[in-house]
Amino acid sequence: MAGLAISGIVDWRIALGMFVAFLMLSVQVYLATYTVGKFQLSFAKLGPTEIRILLAIGNAALWFRPDAHVLGSAYRVFDVGGVIAITGMAFMLVVSTICNTVKLYRAETLR
Repeated sequence: MAGLAISGIVDWRIALGMFVAFLMLSVQVYLATYTVGKFQLSFAKLGPTEIRILLAIGNAALWFRPDAHVLGSAYRVFDVGGVIAITGMAFMLVVSTICNTVKLYRAETLR
């Protein structure tokens, strides 16, 4: 993320947001592995390989058309992709946290 931010391909705030969202999702995976006993690297059929494919497509798009037009305004391709990535990771974090909380609640025995 630092490399993308320094290169100017992505706004530094979006790169920081992607980094923080990734770290939060990673911590959630580590906690779920410890507490629930399930290591899950992929969410909704989207794993590391699919992310690399999306980055390759974004890189090709950046080569041919560096700007994306959203609602009549021009933005950098990776800025748009970064905002989508932050939103997606935040959604995955919330859903995964809720699911793991429900699992832990159901596993708790009340006396």
